[in-house]
Amino acid sequence: MSRWEPNARGRLEQAALALYGERGFEQVTVAEIAGRAGLTERTFFRHYADKREVLFAGASALQEILVGAVEEAPDAAAPMEVVAAALAAVGAMFDERRDLVRQRQAVIAANPELQERELIKLAALATALAGALRDRGVPEPAASLTGQTGIAVFRVAFERWIDDPGRRGLAEVVRESFDELRTLAAGPSV
Repeated sequence: MSRWEPNARGRLEQAALALYGERGFEQVTVAEIAGRAGLTERTFFRHYADKREVLFAGASALQEILVGAVEEAPDAAAPMEVVAAALAAVGAMFDERRDLVRQRQAVIAANPELQERELIKLAALATALAGALRDRGVPEPAASLTGQTGIAVFRVAFERWIDDPGRRGLAEVVRESFDELRTLAAGPSV
């Protein structure tokens, strides 16, 4: 094999997701992933610390995008509107990779250890959102409540998007889910 292979990271991700889907996460080795991708184990470990990281490597990029969107929001925007817009802003990133995202979610749904890891990732995102809101001057507990609520709404929207046969964009489903939360919070109309 050559020393440099184009898009090694993407090839490793695709190979891992295909193997996880075929045989289950637990039954797949790093050597098999690298072999399927036409790469070496050493190349695998240059990109990922272990086979779980293939599923979670994008978490820091996602967090950066969310925090950046909160920081760039208009000063007059309400905290929940800021978080809703930040979460909708990541929609295009997911839409571009919809099939891989669906494969990833199926693997995670089939493995309790990976489900736990996903929850930890989501908790970290909620904490990051709360921190970005505090940096905007939102006091506690409002910052934490907004960050946690935003991630809860995002989880629901994400699951709806994964199962959406109409292939609507994630941003649209996120906005729709926040609208439903607003309606629910307003209570019954008289």
